[in-house]
Amino acid sequence: MAGLTYKDAGVDTAEGARAVEGIREIVRSTYRPEVIGDIGGFGGLFSASALKEMDDPVLVSGTDGVGTKLKLAQLLNIHDTVGIDLVAMCANDILVAGAEPLFFLDYIAIGKLDSALTERIVSGIAEGCRQAGCALIGGEMAEHPGTMEPTDYDLSGFCVGAVDRSKIVDGSQVAEGDIILGLASSGIHSNGFSLVRRALIENQPDQRAALLSKPPQLEGRTLGEALLEPTRIYAAQVRALLDDGITPKAMAHITGGGITENLDRVLPKTLNAQIARGAWPTSPIIQTVIEAAGLCDNEACKTFNMGIGYALIVSPDQVEAVRNLLDEEVYEIGVITSGSGIVTYT
Repeated sequence: MAGLTYKDAGVDTAEGARAVEGIREIVRSTYRPEVIGDIGGFGGLFSASALKEMDDPVLVSGTDGVGTKLKLAQLLNIHDTVGIDLVAMCANDILVAGAEPLFFLDYIAIGKLDSALTERIVSGIAEGCRQAGCALIGGEMAEHPGTMEPTDYDLSGFCVGAVDRSKIVDGSQVAEGDIILGLASSGIHSNGFSLVRRALIENQPDQRAALLSKPPQLEGRTLGEALLEPTRIYAAQVRALLDDGITPKAMAHITGGGITENLDRVLPKTLNAQIARGAWPTSPIIQTVIEAAGLCDNEACKTFNMGIGYALIVSPDQVEAVRNLLDEEVYEIGVITSGSGIVTYT
């Protein structure tokens, strides 16, 4: 064992330093005026001046990962989009409370550090932060030799935002007769990929070739392209509504559990969300997975987002204002009825 070094054990600190230098400008591109200092310190610094116009500022935090969607990215050697998914999964969650995303931190666990690979991953995280309006102020790149394959990696993230206490969106004002509006998803987003992989590629003799195929229903896109489409970040839409004085009574990020097990999280226990199936189109890639897996509609609705990535509950007199303000299709997907705090379908 004489002369054994950390590099001999599988951890290359010099490559780590090169990786940090390689992402420096990418990270800086996300900075807001409140960021203090630069990357490379022991902690990221962010001025509380962002809160100075609030009477009673409340910090809102969220943490998440990308899940097994990463396996598809690794199969296809496409690594510059999953970082967007990472930010989306965290930032969309805190938007639900009416919070403005302020800053983000990431954690990259990888079998063998490769500065070029980490630069591609972080470029996606930075793009997600720009879309969400938050700053990437820190993170960690950790080599895990012996516990992960050299080309394998996992991602997790942590987002912090703020909202004035009097403006927290908590669902307490939801009432019978309120309207449920839906904003389209970009595809499967980042949930259900264990089922996706099982249904579409795990039994294929060549999984990469299967991902490069072009099913006719995807209209010229490869299966891999459709599956890796990044999760939409809804910060611009939510901030536009709130800044214009349109405050939804409740909002829901439609993630794992689908509409069935996410919309109910913002309902009072005496009310139901009655969803009109067919009020919006199901994206072709989601329909492809449903058919391949043989899912019934009820199972699909509690697994995938079904084409709706974000839901807003508003009073009937706010519907047109929301539609007029947002530069996209806004679907009227349901109504609030009396009940017991569950989601039903018609």
